[in-house]
Amino acid sequence: MYVCSMEDLTKREEEVMQLLWALKKAFVKDIIAEFSGKKPPYNTISSVVRILVKKGFVGFKQYGNTYEYFPKITKKSYRKAMFKNLMSDYFDGSMQKVVSFMAKENKIDKAETEELLKIIEKSEKK
Repeated sequence: MYVCSMEDLTKREEEVMQLLWALKKAFVKDIIAEFSGKKPPYNTISSVVRILVKKGFVGFKQYGNTYEYFPKITKKSYRKAMFKNLMSDYFDGSMQKVVSFMAKENKIDKAETEELLKIIEKSEKK
């Protein structure tokens, strides 16, 4: 069960969104230019961008037959929605289970734990 109504993105869609968030606005050729290594075909990226427009993640401005694309969803709002989904789907909505998982996987060291406690204390005071 998802906490929010934001659609999940495929790996390629997310990759294009990451580039668009960095670029702020871009033509398809600009997005392709940002790919490292082998560049994907123009038609592939053009199709992905059109899907992102359909899903409501991307808007565009038309100049004749050319389109300039821009993100309609901020990276922060996407990250927040996806984290809520992750928590709901894998940790029963429990932050305690997330932190416990991270600690058990040795992903949090003592300094980070202390910093997390400070953040929690600050947020409780608000």
